[in-house]
Amino acid sequence: MNAVVFAYHDVGVRCLKVLLARGVRVSLVVTHEDNPDENIWFGSVAALCSDNGIPFITPADPRTPQVLAQVQAAQPDFIFSFYYRHMLPVELLAVAKRGAYNMHGSLLPKYRGRVPINWAVLHGEIETGATLHEMTLKPDAGSIVAQTSVPILPEDTAYEVFGKVVVAAEQTLWNVLPAMLSDRTPQLPNDLSKGSYYGGRKPEDGRLDWRRTAREVHNLVRAVAPPYPGAFEEIAGDKITVTRTRLVPPFAHPALQKAHGMQDKFFEGGRLYARCGDGNFLQILGIRINDQDASLNNYLKYMAS
Repeated sequence: MNAVVFAYHDVGVRCLKVLLARGVRVSLVVTHEDNPDENIWFGSVAALCSDNGIPFITPADPRTPQVLAQVQAAQPDFIFSFYYRHMLPVELLAVAKRGAYNMHGSLLPKYRGRVPINWAVLHGEIETGATLHEMTLKPDAGSIVAQTSVPILPEDTAYEVFGKVVVAAEQTLWNVLPAMLSDRTPQLPNDLSKGSYYGGRKPEDGRLDWRRTAREVHNLVRAVAPPYPGAFEEIAGDKITVTRTRLVPPFAHPALQKAHGMQDKFFEGGRLYARCGDGNFLQILGIRINDQDASLNNYLKYMAS
């Protein structure tokens, strides 16, 4: 079997390795040039292709006649998209003799669209996963081929969940690929009424609002913690990024309230706490000041601001 693969990021690296391990001939890979302004904390599909002698291209736009011609020349049985950042046009998808399939980082039909892992953590979900599905004109709307779930623990950051989803994507593709290669690709319903579509997120969306509930603030911190841009506030002209928090159990609240009244932020027993809009507390476990790691004690000079 012959495949053309559109791929980027860790999911792209691991799923491309699965295809090779299962004996699929990858005749062309389409990937991205790394953006020098982006924090590149993930694996390189281009490097993997170079190591394995796989032809690859890095067009700025996959919708050009030149890309279509190169894919047509490869005569693929399958087209796969593994965390490639652009939608593929239907005329390109139609080139694949046995279908075109995308690996999405959620349990479809939930969290269709952009940055699904970050949205799942932000909304306090207790599980997510990876879904292989057929590509259609609309994003993440085609029939489901297979999916694998992973848990989201109460203090997991989006980065930690992403690591689980990478493994889930690898397992999903590994398990279903023999059936696909035998022309027995599953087609399961993708009921769009049971999920929602989400757009991308900007760094500004991480601005902290301590008037929100403790759980909402905690979920925001987890959803955008490094290597993502982070949950931040600005105090005395400095950017303070909260990198990790923990929900304080209810039995601790009376003692904290008695000792510190209505203070918003305070130290108690060497630990830094913040009171949120619902009266509940978070323990602040890590901060950065102007994007540099800092001791929690450095927060003291800002608490009176």
